[in-house]
Amino acid sequence: MTPPAGRLARSANGDHAQRARADDRLGLRAYEAAGIFEADAFTEAVLDIVAQIPPGLVLSYGAIAAELGSRASRQVGKVMRNYGHEVTWWRVVHSDGRPPDGHEDDALEHYRAEGTPLREGAAGYRLAMREALWRP
Repeated sequence: MTPPAGRLARSANGDHAQRARADDRLGLRAYEAAGIFEADAFTEAVLDIVAQIPPGLVLSYGAIAAELGSRASRQVGKVMRNYGHEVTWWRVVHSDGRPPDGHEDDALEHYRAEGTPLREGAAGYRLAMREALWRP
């Protein structure tokens, strides 16, 4: 009996395969197919995109994930939490224009210095996403 193809296909002895077969890797993203540990490659790819965002513009967590061919916006958030200090972290925001959680005051200083479009409101500020969104 031949096991079905796929990432979690059962092997002949009934164990789940940890990795896809070689021919199954063709459909993976370039940074995964390169043989690099997936988490490290994803982290590097996220940080590379963030480093390219021009002053005065922003990307949302979801937009960064989409640029990488993924829907893992929460993973982008985890990368930013752990490694964001290495890049221009304030340029990564929530899709509704909220700045990074817990860094509202520090981020505001950066936004004002860079001329990032803002919307002031009774509950605080948000970024004017139509004007501030970078389109790579």
